[in-house]
Amino acid sequence: MTNSDINKKAMIEALEKSLGVVTSACKSVGISRETHYRWTREDPEYQEAVEDISGVALDFAESQLHRQIKDGNTAATIFYLKTKGKGRGYIERIENVHEGSVPVNIKEVKTYADNKADKEADTGD
Repeated sequence: MTNSDINKKAMIEALEKSLGVVTSACKSVGISRETHYRWTREDPEYQEAVEDISGVALDFAESQLHRQIKDGNTAATIFYLKTKGKGRGYIERIENVHEGSVPVNIKEVKTYADNKADKEADTGD
């Protein structure tokens, strides 16, 4: 096993502990963010492991949201319904109601032909 392989393994473990926060994981392993992103581009196995951790972090966040809903957090419930309940009609709409007239400014634009006609009228041609 090469030194790079050892660091990649350590980085995957650090990403798991930090729930995918790259900067924290890089600091704990002692590598640069650039190295991590280069490995992600060049090593499909490493990239897949990193993507799996992103899924775990999302699962964790969703479990926290569900816990807050269970605990009666109204904001969490509303957020969930707005994002996951759209198919059941839980969407936020903005309705614009216009009453009366709406002022409109119209600017007169003269064409080349209009300007030529004006000049001819001024000179009497």
